[in-house]
Amino acid sequence: MNRLLIIATGLLAFVLFNSFYTVGEAQQVILTQFGKPIGEPVTEAGLKMKIPFIQVVNRVDKRILEWDGSPSDMPTKDKLYIAVDLFARWRITDPLQYFLRLRDERSAQSRLDDILGSETRNAVAKHELIEIIRTTKNRVPLQDTSLLGETEKGQPQDTNNVVGALVPIHKGREMVEQEIFKAAADKVKVFGIELLDIRFKRINYNVSVEPKIYDRMISERRQIAERFRSEGNGEAARIRGNMTRDLNRIQSEAYRQVEETRGEGDAKAAEIYARAYNQNPDTASFYEFTRTMDAYTSIVTRDSTMVLSTDSDIFKFLKEAGSVPAAQP
Repeated sequence: MNRLLIIATGLLAFVLFNSFYTVGEAQQVILTQFGKPIGEPVTEAGLKMKIPFIQVVNRVDKRILEWDGSPSDMPTKDKLYIAVDLFARWRITDPLQYFLRLRDERSAQSRLDDILGSETRNAVAKHELIEIIRTTKNRVPLQDTSLLGETEKGQPQDTNNVVGALVPIHKGREMVEQEIFKAAADKVKVFGIELLDIRFKRINYNVSVEPKIYDRMISERRQIAERFRSEGNGEAARIRGNMTRDLNRIQSEAYRQVEETRGEGDAKAAEIYARAYNQNPDTASFYEFTRTMDAYTSIVTRDSTMVLSTDSDIFKFLKEAGSVPAAQP
């Protein structure tokens, strides 16, 4: 009798154990009977009841889940192959639809791989690389106005001719991400999934094209460097030409001032001499004598041979040198 009671109690406990189940705060439950969903999904946490052995508890996560795609090679609009790595966040908003179509999270991740990968490939193929890797649209390249010619300063610049001009961006990475998000969100909604966000994690050049890309970047930088160098040499030549011109002008101005000053000094000296030696006939005669003696020292040397007229002013004093001065009264 006691043995039957123990068995009955055990069976009752086992039935009761299979009649109750708990729902966690981060869970929602779908009850199935013979593989088919029964009733509405249970979304409130707590202790719940079900028909034992017949109804099965299927738990669905209520939290925000992550999707981390694997890097995939795809071409851009400008025919550059890049490896794009994405991540996304999603959650289950319609557990019944989710259970009917996908059953579990592994199937959901696989479906997200297909949808998000496809939409990413479509978006990347419609945009150039610069649109995908840059966020800001309204960029203004820095310019060194000192490298511009005199006629170029103050004039509107053509950005297509500026060294290192930036390629214009019409959308930017954020808008490309939004395009992928909008296209994928509509497609995953039929599975009872709400796509919350999608972002580019990493964008790299394809390994096979990296050397060509780097060679092209080096070539572009060299072209820019050569243009800067040629502009610098031209500016240096212009500065040296201006320096030579200014130096010649300064020297000519200085020479003119020197000659003007020397002429003014000679004129002033002549005026002073004239005023000093023209006071009476004796001083005038003495001035004539001293000037003639100065001339002698300049034109007469030890080896000089001179042919002079007897009435020459220079010969006058030589002729008088041997004569006896007349007696004074």
